[in-house]
Amino acid sequence: MSVEDDLPHERMDEAREHGTQETTLGEFRDLYLGDSFDTLETALLDTAQLHPLMETKLYKRRWVMLLVFSACSMSNAFMWLQYSIIGDIFMRFYGIDSLATDWLSMIYFLTYIPLILPVMWLLDNRGIRDVLVVGSAFNCIGAWIKTSTADPDMFAMTFFGQFVCSVATVCILGIPSRLASLWFGPQEVSTACSIGVLGNQMGIAIGFLVPPILVPNVDDMDELAHYIRIMFYISAGVATLIFVLVVIVFQEKPELPPTQSQAQARNVHPDEYSYKASIMRLLCNKPFMLLVLSYGLNVGCFYAVSTLLNRMIIEHYPGEEVNAGRIGLTIVIAGMVGSLICGIWLDKTKTYKQTTLFVYLLTLIGMLVYAFTLNLGHLWVVFVTAGVLGFFMTGYLPLGFEFAVELTYPESEGTSSGLLNCSAQIFGIIFTISQGKIIDKWGTFGGNIFLCIFLLIGSVLTGFIKADLRRQKANLRAEVQPVSPTGSESSAQDYGATARRGTWQLQS
Repeated sequence: MSVEDDLPHERMDEAREHGTQETTLGEFRDLYLGDSFDTLETALLDTAQLHPLMETKLYKRRWVMLLVFSACSMSNAFMWLQYSIIGDIFMRFYGIDSLATDWLSMIYFLTYIPLILPVMWLLDNRGIRDVLVVGSAFNCIGAWIKTSTADPDMFAMTFFGQFVCSVATVCILGIPSRLASLWFGPQEVSTACSIGVLGNQMGIAIGFLVPPILVPNVDDMDELAHYIRIMFYISAGVATLIFVLVVIVFQEKPELPPTQSQAQARNVHPDEYSYKASIMRLLCNKPFMLLVLSYGLNVGCFYAVSTLLNRMIIEHYPGEEVNAGRIGLTIVIAGMVGSLICGIWLDKTKTYKQTTLFVYLLTLIGMLVYAFTLNLGHLWVVFVTAGVLGFFMTGYLPLGFEFAVELTYPESEGTSSGLLNCSAQIFGIIFTISQGKIIDKWGTFGGNIFLCIFLLIGSVLTGFIKADLRRQKANLRAEVQPVSPTGSESSAQDYGATARRGTWQLQS
């Protein structure tokens, strides 16, 4: 028996009234799953006899695991933006051009692309604890390397330190959905994923707010080096503390699983799972690949806006470095609220495609409003429009993760989220370089309209995604326990959601 009730049972009593497997499954199919259930019905009945109901439990310390991960993600996200938000200061300090400054941010995108496949393999074979320990270690090492680079001649070394920190990003970005599935019940998994994403957004918010305060735009180079050194030492100290917390506190998974599907996943022998075959199945999943493209377009636009925000604000409001950081903070704080609301909404309604498309369209509208109001000369207008844009643009992040898990179930969450992030990094590089060039030649309005065009394309692609919600089908089937001809209930509460790495064999 479950210690905490993982699944609602509103439809179980209704289903039991019919008294037979055939009638129950037939009505369940017609009411909730549609014709797509026909191809799985035989496997469903067979699996009901193979997998007995197992004990599940939700542990209070799952929130501690989520908090530790969020802190690690926050520290790494801060490292990403600590240069670009005061890019004009670092350009003068190191004697570099704007493209070199942008690469201090874009190195995160570039590093992710070749390393994501081996990190996904490591995540599937060694687990989230080992991957997170490695990621937090790289984040800590990179932060300490940068403490020695507060000198105008040390740009190459500060770039190397940023590269080391970028390796940590590869280990961290794909964990939220995996962590949520391993520790949280089905009625809170989307909210948990959203909170995991909030850690990254909190780091971005701090990255927008703190560097302009710690490093004022002073003329004296020695004084400027002193301020930069203070910022680097603070970030290194925080990264070290978080690394120690990860090593001591963070656990791979609870003693008892939170759901029946996770219970069955633990019984699958590793030899039954092929990492390469999983990748190929994902690449052949058309709805998922459409999501990969649309997600990459949306998040790539967010990366470009975040990286180039200082340049866009300074062009229209000279000397407003601190307010540029505050505008970035407004974008991310609004996005954090949006992420949390979207996660709770998904847990309540399970309307993945509708919510994703709605948020995507409002992101496009928000970007258009931001583009047309940036040059009006009123900073308060920029704050408002940036907040609206951030609410939907960064609020979209957990939606993409959870929608991907639904479309790809029972494949590994780390693999699907890794491919989403890889797409985002590729488009992030393309959009950041392209928008930067457009801003240099035609100004900020042209650069922002450039992003709007691709957000429109992403909205259209999202509309074409067929919402095959596999995980929800499995969870709904688990709610209806068939009654055998002798009257005894099947012991397989989650027979439709078998091992994450083995169910595809039953469905083939």
